[in-house]
Parts: sequence; C-alpha cells; structure tokens
Amino acid sequence: MANNRIGLAELLAAAEDAAPVASLDTVADNLRDRFGAQYVSFLFVDVVGRRVVRVSEEAASQQGRRADQIPLAGSIYDKVLRTQKLVQGPDGDVQQVVAPVTNRGDTIGVLELFLPQSTQEVLEQVEEVAHALAYIIVTDRRFTDLYHWGERTTALSLAAEIQRQLLPSAASCEAAEFALACALVPADTIAGDTYDYSLDHATLHLAVTDAMGHDVDASLIASLLVNASRGARRAEKDLAEQARQTNQALLDHGRGAFATGQLLRIALNGSGAQLVNAGHPWPLRLRDGTVDEIRLDADLPFGVHAPGRYRVQNLDLAPGDRLVLYTDGMQERQAESVDLPDMIHNTAGEHPREVVQTLTQAVTDACHGHPADDATIVCLDWHGPQPAGRHAQAGADK
Repeated sequence: MANNRIGLAELLAAAEDAAPVASLDTVADNLRDRFGAQYVSFLFVDVVGRRVVRVSEEAASQQGRRADQIPLAGSIYDKVLRTQKLVQGPDGDVQQVVAPVTNRGDTIGVLELFLPQSTQEVLEQVEEVAHALAYIIVTDRRFTDLYHWGERTTALSLAAEIQRQLLPSAASCEAAEFALACALVPADTIAGDTYDYSLDHATLHLAVTDAMGHDVDASLIASLLVNASRGARRAEKDLAEQARQTNQALLDHGRGAFATGQLLRIALNGSGAQLVNAGHPWPLRLRDGTVDEIRLDADLPFGVHAPGRYRVQNLDLAPGDRLVLYTDGMQERQAESVDLPDMIHNTAGEHPREVVQTLTQAVTDACHGHPADDATIVCLDWHGPQPAGRHAQAGADK
C-alpha cells in the first residue's frame, strides 16, 4: 500500500498545482501513468438525479450542455451509485471499470476508465483515486462553473437559479449518527420550496420551508426564509429564536407573504430532538415496520403576526427510526394518488438517497412530468450515537 499512498500524494499535489477546471485531466494523467488507463471520463449526476453527464479528458474545453447525457436508470452507472461499489464491465481487449465518486455520502458521480489489466490491487487503487477525486471536486467547484454545467441537463429560469443556490451544495450527508438525503422537484413555475441542513459538534440542524406563490416572487421569499434561519443558527440562537427571526424577516420584508416550515435540532449524543412546526404538514416516522404521522402541535406560518412565541416541541426519535419531512407538493391534487406511508414502508431497506429519488419520481410520474407545486422531501435515518465512527454502520459510504 505504500505505492498507493505515494500515488495519491502525487495526485493531490498535482491537482493543487493545476487549474480548477483541470481536475479530470490531472486524474487521467495519474491513472494513465500508473496503470496504463485509457478513455478516462467523469460522469456527473444531474440536479434531478435522472441522468449522468459525461465529461471526458480535456475537460477545460467542455461544458455540460455539450457533453454526453446518459439516462441513469438501468445503467452500469446506476448500479455503481446504488451499491457504492466499483463495477467492472464486460471483458474485452481492455476492461471497463466504473467507480463511485462520493464524499461523505453525497454521490457526486462516477469515474469511468478502461484498463489493460485489472488485478485486485489495481482496482483497490482505482477506488482510492475515485475517492480522492471527490475531495478534489468539492474543493475545485468553488472556483469554476464547470461543475454547474455538468449538473444541468436543462436550462434554469431566474427563479430556479435562485432556488438552487439556496440549497446545500450536497443533497446527501452521512455521519456516524445518521444518514440523510434530500430532494426537490420544482414546479414548472417555481413555488418556493427549500430544504437545509447543517452539522456541528453536538447537533444536526434540519429545516424545510414552503413559501407562498410562484416564480421569482416565491424564490425571493424563500431567500428571506433560508438566510434568516441560517443567520440565527450561525449566531447560535436557540430554536425558538431561530423561528422568531425567520418569522420577523417575512413580517419586515415579505410584503405580506407567508410560508410554512419546520425547524429541527437533533442532539448527536442521543439526548433528544426538538421541532418547531410553523403550519407545516406533519412528519412521517418509520419505526419497527410501521409508518405513522407525528401529530405535533402546529403554530401559525412564518410571516403571520402571532400572539406568542413559537413552541419548541420534543420529537420522539429513537435509533433505527426513519424520519421523513416533506412539503405539501408531495401530496397536492395531482400527486394525492401517491401513498407516501406505503412507499416509505416498501423502501425501508433502501438508503435515504434511493428513498427520496423513488418518492419524487412517483410524484413526478403522477403529475405527468409537470407538477403544479414544488415537491420536496427530506429522509433521515437516525442511528444514534456511534463511537466506532461512520463506517460502523452497515452500508455506509465513502
């Protein structure tokens, strides 16, 4: 393994020395020099998780809209992303190898290459290179639009652009205590949904909001919600004050608009979870094979003058539970045929990444590809305190 470590050190040093748009070229050179690799490509998962977009060598001269777009369902790439394991293609003069490019549970895409020979040692080192590529991309995408091009298979409206920038840069996250995945299917005219999460030393913070209206107006209201909530959270305010500041932002600047939402804080040491419910649909919880609504009290939506403080309620969450938050677009008129509790029950064995994709695809299909309202879902698997670390959990990813 010493040679492997040397190779990775050289790779990371070369990536640091190269331009941010040249990450794939750097990786391709490394794989070619070490293993004689050919036809090295990186394939992004697009923003809705339905396609992968190929970026081949000489990536700096490419844009996602010019690259190959490949349906994900049933492909070798889908298998790699679902299993989070390297997969080899059919035997030939050279061997196709596809490895997951994943960072803390967030599936960025896959690395594809062809090798003249593929011993177990070589395959293990290719997996390490793919893992390193995930960290390189996470770093480099701060400096270039290349990775935004790669994620987009359709043009975004101004409202959609605002909405996308409000979301966390990673739609999935894993830690020792939990696995989390989120998805948002926008309406044809953006309806102002958002989700948010953050992790600190002691707490997992979650939020889901649904602003009134459509198009740019809804996106601007969503921007007020998200930034007020984040500002209070980052100032280390308690949950009631975070809700108060979020509400006040809409009262001061929302021009009469309102929004429903939920704010949650979950202690990583297992000591408890708390929730503020601002007029939002009740969460669903899968426990011991049964899906139930968690019927907590609901306060008035954000943006409405309320007589008192938002109530901070205890949320019953035990290790092994799956918690699902969603906006009403998941059950609006077109999508009311989608039985969320039944689908959550039937996908109990799937990773949260697969659950949110399955549920949002069902809603999209029910709406014939044109939902009238944004549909957002957050799926949390709560493991509880795990002193052995993240990889102690079965199925944990890189």
